[in-house]
Formats: sequence, C-alpha cells, structure tokens
Amino acid sequence: MAGHTESDFEKAIEYGLIKSGGYKKGDPADFDEELALFPTEVVAFLKASQGQRWEQLEKLLADKTENVVLDSLAKELNSKGTLHVLRHGFKCYGKTLRLAYFQPNSGLNPDAATLYARNRLTITRQVAFASVAKKPDGKHRKCVLDVTIAVNGLPVATAELKNHLTGQTAKDAIKQYCTDRDGRDPIFDFKKRALVHFAVDPDEVWMTTQLRGKETFFLPFNKGHNFGAGNPPEPDNWKSAYLWDEVLAADSLLDILQRFMHLEVKTRKITTEKGSRTVTKETMIFPRYHQLDAVRKLVSHAKENGSGRNYLIQHSAGSGKSNSIAWLAHRLSGLHNAQDDKVFHAVVVVTDRTVLDQQLQETIYQFEHKTGVVEKIDENTQQLAKALSGGTPIIITTIQKFPFISQALSTLEKKGEAIAIDTKNKRFAVIVDEAHSSQSGETAGALRGMLNKTGIEAAIAAQMSDEEDSDLSEDAKRELLRDTLQRARQPNLSFFAFTATPKFKTKALFDEPGPSGTSPFHEYSMRQAIEEGFIMDVLENYTTYKRFFGLVKEIENDPSVPRKKALKALSRFMNLHPHNIEQVVALIIDHFRTSVMHEIGGKAKAMVVTGSRLEAVRYKLAFDKYIRAQGYSGIKSLVAFSGTVEDPDIPESAFTEVGLNDGLSEKALPETFGGDNYRVLIVAEKYQTGFDQPLLQTMYVVKKLAGVQAVQTLSRLNRRAEGKTRTFVLDFANEEGDIFEAFKPYYEATPVGQNASPQKLNDLQHQILIWAIFTEADVQAFSAVWYGKKRDHTGGDHKRMNAILDPCVEAFKKQEEAAREEFRGQVTAFRNLYSFLSQIIPYQDSDLEKFYAFARNLLTKLPPPNDAVAFSLDDEVALQYYRVQQMSDGSIGLAEGDADPLKGPTDVGTAARKDEEVSLSSLVDKLNERFGTDFTKADQLFFDQIEATAGQDGKIIEAVFANEFSNFEAFFSRTLDDLVINRMDGNEEIASRVMTDATFRELTQKHLARKVYDSVKRQREH
Repeated sequence: MAGHTESDFEKAIEYGLIKSGGYKKGDPADFDEELALFPTEVVAFLKASQGQRWEQLEKLLADKTENVVLDSLAKELNSKGTLHVLRHGFKCYGKTLRLAYFQPNSGLNPDAATLYARNRLTITRQVAFASVAKKPDGKHRKCVLDVTIAVNGLPVATAELKNHLTGQTAKDAIKQYCTDRDGRDPIFDFKKRALVHFAVDPDEVWMTTQLRGKETFFLPFNKGHNFGAGNPPEPDNWKSAYLWDEVLAADSLLDILQRFMHLEVKTRKITTEKGSRTVTKETMIFPRYHQLDAVRKLVSHAKENGSGRNYLIQHSAGSGKSNSIAWLAHRLSGLHNAQDDKVFHAVVVVTDRTVLDQQLQETIYQFEHKTGVVEKIDENTQQLAKALSGGTPIIITTIQKFPFISQALSTLEKKGEAIAIDTKNKRFAVIVDEAHSSQSGETAGALRGMLNKTGIEAAIAAQMSDEEDSDLSEDAKRELLRDTLQRARQPNLSFFAFTATPKFKTKALFDEPGPSGTSPFHEYSMRQAIEEGFIMDVLENYTTYKRFFGLVKEIENDPSVPRKKALKALSRFMNLHPHNIEQVVALIIDHFRTSVMHEIGGKAKAMVVTGSRLEAVRYKLAFDKYIRAQGYSGIKSLVAFSGTVEDPDIPESAFTEVGLNDGLSEKALPETFGGDNYRVLIVAEKYQTGFDQPLLQTMYVVKKLAGVQAVQTLSRLNRRAEGKTRTFVLDFANEEGDIFEAFKPYYEATPVGQNASPQKLNDLQHQILIWAIFTEADVQAFSAVWYGKKRDHTGGDHKRMNAILDPCVEAFKKQEEAAREEFRGQVTAFRNLYSFLSQIIPYQDSDLEKFYAFARNLLTKLPPPNDAVAFSLDDEVALQYYRVQQMSDGSIGLAEGDADPLKGPTDVGTAARKDEEVSLSSLVDKLNERFGTDFTKADQLFFDQIEATAGQDGKIIEAVFANEFSNFEAFFSRTLDDLVINRMDGNEEIASRVMTDATFRELTQKHLARKVYDSVKRQREH
C-alpha cells in the first residue's frame, strides 16, 4: 500500500491511471488559466489525428494557427458546451475539427478504431490558477486542484482527495468544493469545461456536475455494501479504487462521455406581470454507479450470449430508472457481437410513462445528433405496425397497442398500403417498464403473440397488473411454473424488466442469474436508496391504530407532558374507535391538524387509502361534512376513483370523481393536488402506484394491504422534498408483522418495529445525562436561544448556540471509542423515538421537546464514527424548517436571550443608519399586513433562501460594492425574476404573486434588496 498522506493518495491514483488506465502524466504548467485548457495537448491531438486539415489551416493562418484554433475552440465550448464539442467537433475557418474520437459499435470500420487510439487522456496533479473569488484584502484567491482529468487537452473532470489518516474525509472535500471553489472560474463553468467533480477518500466517492456554492448538491457514487450504502472492502486495496481502476479508465470514461452523459432540459411556463415566460432548468446527468454497472453488465451479457434471454433489473424507487432505460435502449439498438452482427434488429420499450418517450428522444439525439432513432407510437396501431416493419431502431409504445396490430394490418391492406411484418427472423430487445402500469394479462399476451415468444406472457401480465400472487406456498407456485420454465426459448427475443417490486412469476421467469446465482440479474435495493438519501424510509414511523391508541392511553400517566394541554389535544382520540367512517374521519382530520399540517414548512400533504370506490365516496362526503361542522380551514380534500359510484344508502345517487372534486378534471388532479389549496387526497385503487408527490408526508390506511401492493402503496411517501425530515403512517386495517413481511424481500434488511413507549424517552434521557457530556443547564441555555421569539437566528444567536455545543463535543471526544458510539447510539435512539412519538403525542412546552432540539443539533456536530464519511440530511435549511415547524406547532415562549449590542456613533461623527429590521418583523408579516395574504412563518424560508443565494452571487456582490443602495436596488430588480424562478418549486403561490402583482413585487424587491445589500457589506467588514 502507498503512504498515508493526501499526496500519497494522489500519487497512487495517478500511478494506476497511467500504468493500466490508458493515461499519460500531465504537466500543471501547461494549463492555460484564461482558456481553461491544456493547449499543448489540444494541438498535439489535432496534429496527430487530423494532420491534413491542420496543414490546410496553416496555409491560411501561418504562425497564427495555434492561437486561432484555440480561440475558435474556446468560443464553441462557451456557446455549445463540452459534451457537444467532444461529440461533434468545432469549426475553425469553415473546417470541422474533431476533439475526440469514440469507440465504434462494430469492427467494420478499421479507420475508426485507428482514430480512437489517437485520443490523449491526461491526469494532472496540483493544477493552480487565480480564482475570480477574492480574499478580504481584495486579492484573488489561489485555487489548487488535486486532480484534473483531460481528454485531448480539454478538462472533463476534477477531483479533491482526502485521507482519513490525515483527519479528513470526503465530507471535507465536499465542503471544499462548496465553499472554496467558485463556479464562475472557467474550469468550473457549468457545461463549458469540466463536466463532473469528485470528492474522494479511501472509502467513498461523491460527485456533482454543477458547483453552486453552498447549494451544491453532491450525489453518492458508491457501489453499495451488503445491500446498503458505502463500498465493500477490497483485498490489498482501497474501497474506492474502482473509481480509477474501473470508472475513469480511458475506455470507460470515453464511453461515459459518448453514451451516458447528457444535458437534461426541463421547461415550464410561468406567468409574470409582463405575460407568460418559459423557464428552463438544465441538469448535467452523470450516471450513478449502479446505473453504469447495470447497463454495462446487461449489454456485455447480451453481446456475449445473444438474444433469447430474460433479465430482471430490480432497482428501487429513487434509482433513476428512466435514465437507465434510455441508456440501455440506446446501447442495445447499436449492439454488435464479436462477429460484427447486430444482436437486435429493434428495441421495443413498453411503458405507460408519458414522459419517457420525450426523455428518450432528447437524450439519444444528444448522443447521435440525428432524428428517427426513436419513434413514439402515439397515433394508432398502424403506426406501430409500420415501425416494426420499417426497421426503426427504438420503438416506444404502450402494451395496449399490440392486440390490435392484426386489425391494423388489415386496414392498411385495404388502403393499398400492405405491410408484411416478418418478426420470425428478426431479433428484438423488449424493455418492460412497469413503474406506472396497470394492465391486463390479455394485452400482455398479445405482445408475445406478435413477437413469437412463448412462456413469458404470464410474467409480463402478472408484473404489469395489480393482481397479487396467489396464496399458494412457494413450493406450490414453483410446481405450477415448472412446465412454463421448461418450454423452449424463442431465440429471437430478449426481455429486460425494470421493477422495484418484482412478483413471484417475474422472478421465476425473468431468470437470468445475477451475482447470487438466481434472479434478479442486477439489484439496487430499497435499503441502499434509503441510506444514500434518495428516498425516505416509510417504515421508520409506521404504526397501527391499535398501537396508536395504546400510546394515547399511556400518555395519561406520563408526567413529562403538561397534563391539561395533553388531555385537551387528545380528548377526541380517547373516545374514538374505528367502527365507522365518521369516527375514523374525525380522528384523521384532528391528527392531521395537530401533527401533520406544520410539517415541510407548513406544506405537508396526506393520503387516505380506502378499500373500495364506495368507501372513497363515503370518506370524501364525511371528510367535507366534518370540516364544515368544525369550521376548520386549510384542509381541503380531493378524491380519486374511476367510473360512477351508486351508494345504496342514498337513493338515485351517482357519484363521480369530477363531480365530487367540484368539476376538476381527472387529468388536472395530480397538478392541482400539488398546489397549495388541497392537503388531503382520498383514493381507491388509483394513485397507489407510480404517483410522485414529494410533499406527501402522512398516509392513513383503511384498506387491507398485502405483498407487493403494500410496498407500492406505502412507498408513495418515500419521495424527498426540501424540509421533509420524516414520514408517518397510521394504519387502521393491517398488522405490523404483515407489513414488515411485505417489505422484507425488497428492503434487503429486516425492519425492526420500535418498542415505542413514552416512558422509554424518559429512560433514554436519564441514561444520556449520566454520561455528563452535557447537563440540563446546557439544554436550557441552548433552548433559550433556539426558541427565541425572533424569526431568524442572528449571527449572535449562532455564536451562542455553538458556544454551548462545542464544549459538549470536546467532552464527547475525550471518551473511548466504544463509549462514544454507545453515547451516540443513545442520543440517536432518543431523537428517532421522539420524532415518532411526537407525531402522536403533543409534547410542546415539555422538557423532552427542549431535550430533542438540543440532541438533534448536537448530533450534527459530533465527529463521525471510525473516521467514516458522515452524510447528514439535517443541513441548515432542514434545521431551519424544523425550527419553524416546532415554533409553529408549539407555544414555547422562552426569553429571547441577550440582544445584540447597540452600535455607537460612527467614527466620522455621523449617526449610523437605523437597522430596518430592529422591529424583527419578517417580510411575510409585512406582506400579510399589506395585502391580506395568509403566508406563514414557514413561507419566510422562500425569501430567506433567495436572500442567501443572492448574497453568494458574484455579480450581485460586485454591484453592492460598486453602487450606492439606490443604484443597487435598480440592478437588483433586474435579477429578482431569476432568483424567484430558481426557487419557485413548492412556492408557486408566492412566486406567481411576485411576478404578476407590481405593488406586491415592489415591496418584496425593496425589502430583499436592502437585506442583501446590508448582508454583503457586513460580510466584507468581518
């Protein structure tokens, strides 16, 4: 092994890439800061690969050739971006010059292979340049990159390396990118130079494709270990060695640049006071490790074994299946075997996802720069028939179209457009995406009939329908499938099934073995997705009504909760039993108001899952009736079910979804529910699979669930959203054991039900205090600041809270390793148990509430165990949401703490300008008072984040120091729209008002401009 320093780590990576990765050593002195290129490498590649064109340019430009070519390259990089130039070249004096050659799909063109071999990949250590960012003294900061990787002189990747043995981890590298690297520097300029940035230590790898200061978002780029996060141990090597041994090796990196990376562009129309405006959001997509691994292993296996195979790709929600499918479809459509024969004549993607076709077409157009590669079957079945016969490389369709192909052919023949579809001698790859599907076995069987496949239709039909597997034993199921499995395979067809929750038939028939020796062929588990932070664990706060009621009863004897407030809040729960819909509805609504409404910055939503369409109707009617009777506001509901429902108890009734939703169309329901007006969705069958609403925080289940259906239904809660720190399930119809058993096959770890008890909290609190790492006095002192009446914590507040926490952290560090982990485990257990119980029991104003606030903040400051990389979702924004949530829900009114000291006269004898915010009023308070709106304190976070983003923007900072406030305000008004638009997700109501109401906008603009101006000035002073 190499030495223990970062330098040794750098050397080892450099050595690996040069020795066996196809790289050569780069010289940091060759880096041109202004161009953000390695000009020597660019010119050497162009001369070696396109010598004739270079000579032609020299005849025109003589000794100016290099400068003109480099200038042309830089201009096209700035206008079209790195990926485009790498794939399609750039122009100089009318001549197209290639900046990279990629590996051809087949060996039919030996010249292509020769050109591919002329690529020059370099790894350069310690590349230094002057950043546009300035130090307090006004001088430019010096930036030194640990590793820069370039393709033919063009930087495509950077890396910051850390080593545990020097006391730092990848977390420190992430912080370095977020705080010490400026996205305005040419090498970091989004899309225009380096495309991906890695934070690396010997154990883990994280990556991002855009630097945005403190808002930079890093994704894990790890293999996973034991179906969870992280990486497995490697004999005689670092855990993260796969990054340079495998991913960044020359052939691999060029393949990623050619066939994986792409620019995802999403557009949406918004209304402003000047009319409608189209907003575009661009994201550079770099494959996550499991996506790269899955696609490459599938392609490699198909290349080696040909068609006639059935692959199951079991990837959890949050795995990025849409991109995985797009990449796989593209690769399979051009795949050739060792004999240079096409493996598949066409790829058919069977899906009900309306967005997948557009994504496929846009992604593949970036790869090939030509149309006609993907055809969406959106007109009729005749279009599908023509596509199958015409050799379209990728066909994307719904499964319903296949039964009608024969009829379509007959129609075409009558029109004189007879088409012969001979699929018998053609080979097809069929990618089955069940994510949003609910289909019948008959239509799935028609797919088999048209493509000459036997034995697979049962698996597709079962997987793509809502039918559960039978109640037969596993042995009996296998016996039933034995004859099917023994049928001869048709060699012309391979199936690739993507699902998070495969059913028994799917696993049995999509049987190409994976690493375990059985299906699935590739897996990205629910556990790994949870631990990597892509989805939430919906079982973490799951409880049955029986346990819920038991906990409510227990509270009577819990001295930790103020008795009067507790009994008042719980009085309805105590007498309610789920015997009829009215009682259940009363409990749901009161629980939602007490424990859910304030979550996610006051935007949390809930779903009520009913067992039938009639139940859904009755719950909706009872819901609206109870809301009216109690005079509640802010809890409007929608209902979702199909067809018309007649209630036998209501003569001549005929209820429809549209009618009960006051005329709202079925198509508009998902988007409407995503807005601010509706908080609860009552469903029967619909929206229990494939429904994406990140603001769903709580689910009330009044339907018997089993198996895959339980997983798919409860997983509607698992999407992440800013400020969403937990989920809650209250189940009136199922037992905990049954739910855990349903999840177990997909989770790859046995979820353990909490032995939840209010008394357990008191026990944990006592055990934690025995350590004497902190005291009750510390908790009280911290709470006095944390719960201060001021909406925002000031710099002084943060200073005081850290001054309380820091000695506790030092006391923690003095403990032995085993003791530290025992203490951390107890504090974490307290945090988790309180988080669960507080969604049932009102702890506001209690000592436990204060203890929880202290414990949660302390955990974010404790050093990670065993030098591991700690990844905490409790970032500053999440903690701010959480604080607002506590203050909105509770009524803790503690002393504000010491006020900031008053400033005396300035040294030139003039009075200092009075701080506009001395009154402590927030912007939402001003807006509500002036315009009669009802924005909450939580909505203030929207403005806070705009203020923080503006305060980090280089152009805005320059404008502050170059202008008096009046001139700066005029400048700020021109940037406000962009600041609002970048933050409008989940804040549409405020954003729309800012952009359409001139008076509202003027007040908002003036307030924010002053806040930003003063904040930037203060930062420079300090």
